[in-house]
Amino acid sequence: MSYFNVRVYGLLIDPDKGLLISDEYSEKKSFSKFPGGGLELGEGLRDALKREFMEECNAGIEVLEHFYTTDFYEQSSFNDSQILSIYYFVKALDPLEMAFKTDVFDFAENSTQSFRWIKLKDLKPEDVTFKTDRTVVELLLQQVDF
Repeated sequence: MSYFNVRVYGLLIDPDKGLLISDEYSEKKSFSKFPGGGLELGEGLRDALKREFMEECNAGIEVLEHFYTTDFYEQSSFNDSQILSIYYFVKALDPLEMAFKTDVFDFAENSTQSFRWIKLKDLKPEDVTFKTDRTVVELLLQQVDF
């Protein structure tokens, strides 16, 4: 059965550190993406994004303006659903208190997720795994002044 899979992601940019990236391992695959995840039934996009940041980063966020919504077909890498991703700029309400990594897929023992910052001047589409995220990086780089 085919169905839509609605995802919502946050672009958290720190002026000194760069853009926050999540490295994850799930269903025997490693991938890099933006913090965020799936919309749950009965949930709005902004509330879903706040929930995802609390679950993944233990951090409250303010959801700022919309940045991009998928405007092409993307098949899920994990099932037969069609992915629809919505991206917002977000701001942390408090400093993130996490152990940030510098290397890709540098997971702590018994963990399947780690976070790292990429300076905007060093950011490339290849830093993220999925087609829609790569599109977002390309669009973001067109808008950023270095």
